[in-house]
Amino acid sequence: MARDQAAHQAAEADIDLGLHDPLAESFPQTPEGRLLFWIALVFSVFQIATAAHIIDLASQVVRAIHVGFLLLLTFPLVAAARNAGPAVKTLAWLLAGCGVAVAFYQWYEYTELLLRAGDPLQRDIVMGVIALTTVFVAARVIMGPALPIISGAFLAYCLFGEYLPSPLNHRGYDFAQVIDHMAYGTEGIYGIPIFVSSSFIFLFILFGAFLEKAGMIQLFTDVSLGLVGHKRGGAAKVSVISSGLMGTISGSGVANVVTTGQFTIPLMKSFGYRAAFAGGVEATSSMGGQIMPPVMGAVAFIMAETLGVEYYEVVQAAIIPAFLYFASAFWMVHLEAGKHNLVGLAKDQLPSPMKALRENWYLLLPLLMLIYLLFSGYTPLFAGTVGLALTVLLILGGSVALGLPAGVIRTIFWIGLGLVAAAFLQFGIHVILAAVLALVAWNAVSKGGRETLAICRDSLAEGAKTALPVGVACAIVGIIIGTMTLTGAANTFGQYIVSVGDKSLFLSLLLTMITCIVLGMGIPTIPNYIITSSIAGPALLELGVPLIVSHMFVFYFGILADLTPPVALACFAAAPIAKENGLKISMEAVKVAAAGFVIPFMAVYTPALMLQDGGPLAAEIGYVPAVIYIVAKTVLAIGLWGAAVIGFLGGPLGWPLRVLAALAAFTLVAALPLTDEIGFALAAAFAVLAYLQMRRQVEPA
Repeated sequence: MARDQAAHQAAEADIDLGLHDPLAESFPQTPEGRLLFWIALVFSVFQIATAAHIIDLASQVVRAIHVGFLLLLTFPLVAAARNAGPAVKTLAWLLAGCGVAVAFYQWYEYTELLLRAGDPLQRDIVMGVIALTTVFVAARVIMGPALPIISGAFLAYCLFGEYLPSPLNHRGYDFAQVIDHMAYGTEGIYGIPIFVSSSFIFLFILFGAFLEKAGMIQLFTDVSLGLVGHKRGGAAKVSVISSGLMGTISGSGVANVVTTGQFTIPLMKSFGYRAAFAGGVEATSSMGGQIMPPVMGAVAFIMAETLGVEYYEVVQAAIIPAFLYFASAFWMVHLEAGKHNLVGLAKDQLPSPMKALRENWYLLLPLLMLIYLLFSGYTPLFAGTVGLALTVLLILGGSVALGLPAGVIRTIFWIGLGLVAAAFLQFGIHVILAAVLALVAWNAVSKGGRETLAICRDSLAEGAKTALPVGVACAIVGIIIGTMTLTGAANTFGQYIVSVGDKSLFLSLLLTMITCIVLGMGIPTIPNYIITSSIAGPALLELGVPLIVSHMFVFYFGILADLTPPVALACFAAAPIAKENGLKISMEAVKVAAAGFVIPFMAVYTPALMLQDGGPLAAEIGYVPAVIYIVAKTVLAIGLWGAAVIGFLGGPLGWPLRVLAALAAFTLVAALPLTDEIGFALAAAFAVLAYLQMRRQVEPA
């Protein structure tokens, strides 16, 4: 089988994932590792219990305990993953203990801290300094220096910004006021990002971890292979589709690269794709998973919370751009395959997509239910809890069903389990929780059931470990938001963007794009979105850009920062798998991801692309015709850009035709007077000339 061959090649590759993720390896097989494993499991159980309201605590206390668990796990796990010596491990546990002490202090002193808000005691300041220090150190060890340096610069601005020249200065704040603002209340490290991390993000990461353990990755891969594996360049098309599907359950683009990429990149290389192109396709597709509803890299939850809109409104705005993004990547690999005459896989070596769906269709039920709940107006917290519970029901129920006689009894069991799961709509989540407990007890005493319980146990621990980088990033980025709320620093940059936009909206958008990409270098998507939306989002809104469109604009370019040189985190994660230079992969990824650079600009000028009202086109021809027109125009622009970049369209294209295609694509995007008309004319000219060239190439000599 082609899948087995590619997996074998990936296993032989010298992949040092630790360079990109210090927690890439699982828990160490030592007494310390087992302790950390059980701490991670308790962390997940605590988050589920608070989500299901089995444990009811004040929001501030939940946030503090969430951060405490993050710090308790991060320091010892990173030290163990790096094989640190006894001294470093001792320091790691001391820092972890400090993190737990801060969480306990916030819990124990909760009421008193509320009563003396704004007038902290000396011990409050000491604990606040410890909280900030441990969060900074945790971010440094798990994510590198970029985000701590940026957050530290903002914190320094709070303390010393009064000495800067106007208009950069502020009125001045004393040390106690800054620490009180950052380490207590809901404006600093316990602000909206940590609220979203503790409420939504953690649950959805667990949801993805359980689906992966249940076999969802295999299902996505088999369906993708069966659908397009035999087509021209099928290996790369499998990468695009499987990575896009993975994006529906995964919150991390880099994690997608190092999971699906271990199969797809060697597969692409074995069928003739250049190593750099193979890595670029996988990086582009995996990062695109973060704009694919329903999870959207967990940013959608923060965006909805920040904007005060329903979650489905954010997803609605993302649907068309997400499909266009992946259609663009699909088109690019199709052209590349045609240029180098790369054939697909032998059909008899590929799995049947219908057979894969028949055998594993039930794995889609939690995902479909999650989408239904989110679009029905239920909160992401409730939807995530139910989705996770249904996944656990399927895993545990599947194990029980295998021990029952095939036929009527097994069918009755599944029907009964389905009725119990449906009962939550009438009686609430506690019905599902009772069913889960009953299935746990059944599995504990049944043949093979204990292995299934071990899988669930491992999923809980692995999910908690996966959540560490995201959670720590949410904590430290709260310092940036705290600086914004304390000093109003966003106004200075925002006013500059607005002043540029008064002369040229395009230049203002270009400045915002560059800012997002620069700030996003080496920073995870969530903190990047929070930083850029805090700084640039209000400015774009003041320039007349619709609210969701302005935030989607900065979100898109925050993601693309992981593909653009020189940092290109996703590309360097693909580098050891592809055995190619990360910068070369990055250059290919930027070409394949062209739609990602185009769509945000087009949506600003024509919000109908994101299914938003407004814009001159919708006012002139109506909303629905505007949606149809802008989608068709975007598809045409993407098609022209692909032909220009790859240099192939049914046959090799010379530089004159490539330049003509690029000019046509650019004018269709520009949204200036007459540019659409010019673009369509250039596109027509290109089509005629390309057709004539193809006819000449096929005519016999």
